[in-house]
This record gives sequence, C-alpha cells and structure tokens, in this order.
Amino acid sequence: MTLFPTAYPGLKPCPVGVALLIIAFLAACTAPQDQSEPGTGETAAGAEPDLHAANFMPRSYEPFSRREVVAIALREWRAFGQPIDDEPPNARLPRAPEDKPERQAGMWERVGDYWRLGQDPNRPETAWTGKHDEYGREFPAAKDYRFAWSAAFVSYVMRSAGAGTRFPYAPSHHTFINIARQMSLGTTQGWALMAEPPDAYAPQPGDLVCFSHTRTPLRFADVPRRRAFPAHCDIVVVNQAMVMTVVGGNVDDAVTEKHVPVTEDGRLSNAGAAPLDSRYPWFIVLRVDYGASVAASVP
Repeated sequence: MTLFPTAYPGLKPCPVGVALLIIAFLAACTAPQDQSEPGTGETAAGAEPDLHAANFMPRSYEPFSRREVVAIALREWRAFGQPIDDEPPNARLPRAPEDKPERQAGMWERVGDYWRLGQDPNRPETAWTGKHDEYGREFPAAKDYRFAWSAAFVSYVMRSAGAGTRFPYAPSHHTFINIARQMSLGTTQGWALMAEPPDAYAPQPGDLVCFSHTRTPLRFADVPRRRAFPAHCDIVVVNQAMVMTVVGGNVDDAVTEKHVPVTEDGRLSNAGAAPLDSRYPWFIVLRVDYGASVAASVP
C-alpha cells in the first residue's frame, strides 16, 4: 500500500511507513507552542523568543537601548510624514476615509508590520493591517476603532529595538500599565517595565507616558485593574525643561508627535497636583529598564 500516488512520470510513490514518518516529523516541527501566562494571553517574561520576527529582533544584535527605541519611533514618525498634533483631542475634525494615512497605499502595510511583528505569532491580530481584518477583508473606516493599533506600534518599536522576552507585547495598553504597576508592587517579576507616579519621576527618552480613556480618568493608585480598560501610551523622545516631546501610534490615524508641558525638572505634574497638560489625563509613567543602556540622542 502506498500514499500520495503521483501522476508525474518517473516519480515513485511514497511507501506508507515513510510517509507517516515524514508527517509525524513535520507535525512536530510546526506544532504551535503556547508561551502565554494562564488567563492573560500574553507571553510570559523569560519565555523563548518567537521566530516570526526578523533575525535581529529576537537575537538582539545590538543592546536594547533608549537610543534605539527613540530612533525607531522617529523613523516611523518620518515615514508618516512627520505629523504634529498639539490640539486638544476634541478639536480634531474627523478625516474622510480616503484621507486617513493608515489606509493609504504603502501605509496600511506599514501598520500591518506593526501588528505582525509587534504581536506574538499565536494572536489573530498579526494578520491585521491598517484597513484589513485577519481574513483580509477591508473593514469600514468608521469602525477602525475596533482595530486601534497604538499598542501594536509600541510593541513593534520595543521588539525591533531588542527588548526580547522582557517586554509584554500586547494589542492593548492596559497590559503594559498593569504589568508595570505589578512590577513596582513586587507582585510579578522579569519585565523591563516599572510604574512611576507622574509627579515623582521625570520620564527619560525611551520611557512611556500613559493616560486613560475611561469615563472617569484613572489615577496612579487605581492600577493594576482586574478588567481591561481603554488607555493610550506614547514613547518619550525628548524631555527638556518645560516641554516633553512624545511619539505615538494611531494618533490621527498615523504615527504622530505631540508636545507635552512638564515641570522645570521634566515631571508631568507637581507633587499632588493634576498634570500640567490639560488636554490629556496623564496618570502614570512606565519606566523602561534598559540595563546598561546607551543614552538616547535625538537628531
């Protein structure tokens, strides 16, 4: 008995025993490996790096550094045309679908790279783009909020910069925020994130600053939270006296830069006070542990 009879002349059919051995070998090589923490869907700190990304990502050709994170974030900002938006969120007029940068030729694929490389390979979001779902179907521009890619952008930058298994790649910012707060409380370990109060720590280039989209703005003491919550984090690229420059994804449907007022020593707020920036309810800083990191330099 043989399997896989062939119509190609000169090619011998494969015996059953050999065929079964080949099938078993291929199955062992391609079986999916779940490296997630129970109940979270996120890769556990210290897990083996996935191999779906470019070789330089999991192998970390260069040390994970603030300089690399800043450089990659600014590279992506330049790719989108260097947009700057310092207007309050409610002052923005909605774009027409055909004008959204994330849906433009060449840029929807760029967002697809953020999803594919920023997420772990067992997630359906890895097949999303700036205008397609995991089945390749174009979703309506009016429903792009269901495919918000700001956390995917942060994940992409961190993985590209060589964070390896020390960063909790995720499609939602609340994952970063919860883990950073758990790290500061000592209830988890192994991650390169530590939560800092916005009035106690001046963010450095390569750190993350975050605000919530909840009806009542969250405070530092409100996290971690058991349930998911809407939030947004930006990557700090410059922090000078009185003004901090940040870059974030899915802001105005692009990678966008904005400028945030800070104290003279670079904090988001004075002790016990509200953020100096009245546009966004910044409530937490995610300090990224780069170890013996190379200092960031911004062109």
